[in-house]
Amino acid sequence: MDYFTWLIGVLNDYMWSYILIVALIGLGLYFTFRTRFAQFRYLGEMLRVLTDKSTVSADGKRGISSFQAFTISAASRVGTGNLAGVATAIASGGPGAVFWMWLIALLGGATSFIESTLAQIYKVKDKDGFRGGPAYYMEKGLNARWMGILFAIIITFCFGLVFNSVQSNTISLAIAESYEVDRLTIGIVLAILTAVIIFGGIKRIANFTQLVVPIMAILYILLSLFILITNIGLLPDMFVLIFESAFGIREVVSGGVGAAIMMGIKRGLFSNEAGMGSAPNAAATASVSHPAKQGFIQTLGVFVDTLIICTCTAFMIILSDQYTGGLNGIQLTQAALSFHVGEWANMFVAVAIFLFAFSSIIGNYYYGETNIEFIKYSPTALFIYRVAVVGMVIFGATVELSVVWSLADLFMGIMAIINLIAITLLAKIALATLKDYRKQKKQGKNPVFYSNSIEGLEGIECWDENPGLEKSNK
Repeated sequence: MDYFTWLIGVLNDYMWSYILIVALIGLGLYFTFRTRFAQFRYLGEMLRVLTDKSTVSADGKRGISSFQAFTISAASRVGTGNLAGVATAIASGGPGAVFWMWLIALLGGATSFIESTLAQIYKVKDKDGFRGGPAYYMEKGLNARWMGILFAIIITFCFGLVFNSVQSNTISLAIAESYEVDRLTIGIVLAILTAVIIFGGIKRIANFTQLVVPIMAILYILLSLFILITNIGLLPDMFVLIFESAFGIREVVSGGVGAAIMMGIKRGLFSNEAGMGSAPNAAATASVSHPAKQGFIQTLGVFVDTLIICTCTAFMIILSDQYTGGLNGIQLTQAALSFHVGEWANMFVAVAIFLFAFSSIIGNYYYGETNIEFIKYSPTALFIYRVAVVGMVIFGATVELSVVWSLADLFMGIMAIINLIAITLLAKIALATLKDYRKQKKQGKNPVFYSNSIEGLEGIECWDENPGLEKSNK
């Protein structure tokens, strides 16, 4: 196990230090400029399309709404990364990690728009409505099924198995800290609850996340706001500390600015998933009149996740000063909340992390399911996958924290590299789709997309041609 852990660490250091930092920031800037700062200019439009009611597909069946697709992806985004991941980043990289987490979210908004818009363009029909994601746009947009299969295998293993072990690990640590319950027992209970939902299909997943995610996020944000208001006099000094630590002006932890950048970007990506290729799987399920609408909605999800929920956790931890005491992960978040509001916070965090992380387990499971179906629809393969997910929930609840986080970093990085290559090659399609959306909005229309809205678009299954669209208007 020691050699295995060492090897994973070496691979992670190389990949994150020399490849992903450059790719994520560089492509984030590139997509930001190419979309003309869409993640900022269209913030109002993001909020408007979130309540879009057009959820009936071409065959008359009611599909997943924009809001439900948003909550499925939010269920995966909003979880361990927001409570335990942020704490790990600050414990290892200091308060400066928060700045780099913000930066990767602001730039990642444009990347998220590109990948989620592509997922909508190249989605396919299935028994529940639609499905899609990076594997599908790799096959249909790049004519590279091999690349799609590779991505499908990686995301299934990464999200369905490794990431779910991270979620159950955090739940078990939080509950064991508060209630002194055996971690194996917690894992078994989690596994039973997971099995009940994942054997019920995407509609049950959508209904569950639509109910749970908004409630848990609002409660957590309200508590955070209360803490910030009661410590309002300390906020200016806290912001100074974050910015000084981000650039090495004030060293808070060993490693200085390098640790801050590395941990901020790692945990920021783990939390908001922008560019990783996971959220597009949920984005593809929505029934919308134009692909750009879901691109906007998924961009909003990045901002909600990192700029609001992760920031709430970060501020509570920094204001408590508990990050200098050797604590890490969810225990640090629990200690910070206890510092602010008393010992009952341990129980609150245990309940909160259960809701956050359990909803992530459900969202993560779906990403694996839709990618298994991409390779080949097989009831037997899906059954085996579901059993494996349940097994990894139990496994994650009982192993050491460092093991599951290292595996998560490795597979998250591999996923991101494959997806970033694909969306860079297909970016012109997403940019043309945004241009089409912008043109229709200027004409006062509710934008509608067709397979011939963009000249030369091929491999499209779900967007019928508009017979009245002349080639000169494409």
